[in-house]
Amino acid sequence: MRPTVLAAALLLAAPAFAADDAANKLAQDAIIVDTHIDAPGGLMSHWAELGKDAAKFEFDYPKARKGGLDVAFMSIYTSAKQDGEGTAWQTANEMIDAVEALAARNPDKFALLRSPQDVDKLRQGGRVLLPLGMENGAPIGDDLSQLKFFFDRGVRYITLAHSAANRIADSSYGIERKWHGLSPFGKRVVAEMNRLGIMVDVSHISDESAKETIALSKTPVIASHSAFRHFTPDFERNISDELAKAVAAKGGVVQIPFGTAFVDPKGAANTQAHFRAINEFNKRNAELKAAGKPLESEDEFDKAWAEAHPPPQTKIDAVLDQIDYAVKLIGVDHVGVGSDFDGVDGELPDGLRTVADYPNFVAGLQARGYKDADIRKILGGNLLRVWTAVEAAATR
Repeated sequence: MRPTVLAAALLLAAPAFAADDAANKLAQDAIIVDTHIDAPGGLMSHWAELGKDAAKFEFDYPKARKGGLDVAFMSIYTSAKQDGEGTAWQTANEMIDAVEALAARNPDKFALLRSPQDVDKLRQGGRVLLPLGMENGAPIGDDLSQLKFFFDRGVRYITLAHSAANRIADSSYGIERKWHGLSPFGKRVVAEMNRLGIMVDVSHISDESAKETIALSKTPVIASHSAFRHFTPDFERNISDELAKAVAAKGGVVQIPFGTAFVDPKGAANTQAHFRAINEFNKRNAELKAAGKPLESEDEFDKAWAEAHPPPQTKIDAVLDQIDYAVKLIGVDHVGVGSDFDGVDGELPDGLRTVADYPNFVAGLQARGYKDADIRKILGGNLLRVWTAVEAAATR
């Protein structure tokens, strides 16, 4: 490669905002809350000690401390396929066990977090706190008592559905809509989550389901990792202006993800197409299985898809643009961060590759004129306010 081309390539790869002393200082001093990190799913497929540097993971203790991360919601994710196979409950419990074991092995580095009231006490000594967020309500099945079971295990928000309709709600990815809102059981789920003090999460669900959820909930709701559809008009997975305003009016917060699948229009189009292709793949295999014929290879499907759909190269500006838009639309008190680290196969903007990079995000906000007090709200203050309100309503 010629020197001039190499220099241009390095310039393109460099983050638009590199953290300076002021950004690093604020990142370390502020309480940073990230509502969506998929490390537990990674541990299920390739275990690592996250108390040490783990090269295959975007979240681990050294990276978290470098970035200033204080509260990392561990995503307890189960798929629509696991729901159909009846393994979602088992998988969810295994992931929770993995998070508990991580904290038990490293009591000086991690602590489980069950209440926002315990943040200041538990983060003393540089601990990273690990509350749980359940991505997809599938593990509760059709048994309302499972909400109390998972609350007792530490789950503090539940994303009602994921990539397909379940017993609770419709998915934004689904072509056909089963409930056109919440199911009768889903309405009871929302009410019970309010009673227990579990935050209701409207990320991933259809517009109809989200609208009914927001109206029905007696406490503020969150979108744990949803970018704005304004930038990706045909991508229902991202939140509409109307729904974002409804979340804010209820006192809730929209948590912005970092993945290019959400913040980049091309990435969003690829993601939408991918989920539809997966649904068709699963249908074909179901038909082949019923006919007693050999199944198509999932590995070959994944390889062919990746080769045909390379991820777009995205800059940190795409995330900062999301923040700017959100603040103007719904106000700085209703915006936060839900990165989706370890959940997007490394498809992340330059400058936001791991949890060590929050200072770059802070530097970007400072460069765009945000006051430190407002940056603190975005980094975690807003989410902690909502969580506190949900917990207090349950206590009443």
